[in-house]
Amino acid sequence: MKLALFGGTFDPIHAAHLTVAREAADRFALDRVLFIPNAHPPHKGGTVTADYEDRVRMAELACQEDPRFHVSKLEAGTWKSYSILTIEKVRQTLDVGDELFFLIGSDAFAELRSWYRWRDVIAEVEFIVVTRPGHQYTTPPEARVLRLETLALPVSSSDIRAALARGETPRELPAAVAAYIRERGLYR
Repeated sequence: MKLALFGGTFDPIHAAHLTVAREAADRFALDRVLFIPNAHPPHKGGTVTADYEDRVRMAELACQEDPRFHVSKLEAGTWKSYSILTIEKVRQTLDVGDELFFLIGSDAFAELRSWYRWRDVIAEVEFIVVTRPGHQYTTPPEARVLRLETLALPVSSSDIRAALARGETPRELPAAVAAYIRERGLYR
């Protein structure tokens, strides 16, 4: 099995997240993409606005679009969501011969050397780095990297949150996610 971990705050999950996951699954013949909402991401500094359970539910709704997409609560809890701890948990569930990938944007990959136990992270996974136009990064010599050149996806969760706060429903939200946000009164 070829499995990619795709972590993030998903605050909220949107079309660009799904497009990237779909392109990675298609291009690299992934059997599964595991969306892992971060409960307490160490690099976000308190900017997450929807609570964890709401973000998990929105991811579950969005991931219904593709049978290769699954959502995990591996990072639930009160501790910081360090990637290496998640990777180690997932590794324990894999069979010999299974391949583990880490799907990540080039901006986050550029900060890899600041991660907790980053050398262990690069030893454990092969990265699928989503290359965004105009963003340069250096690859640590030991890292195994596959590049996913993707179209410019000019949507961000912060722009979507701002539109939702104005009472708008951005077209980049999957319909089920937009309905959930309205029903729960999120991002107002």
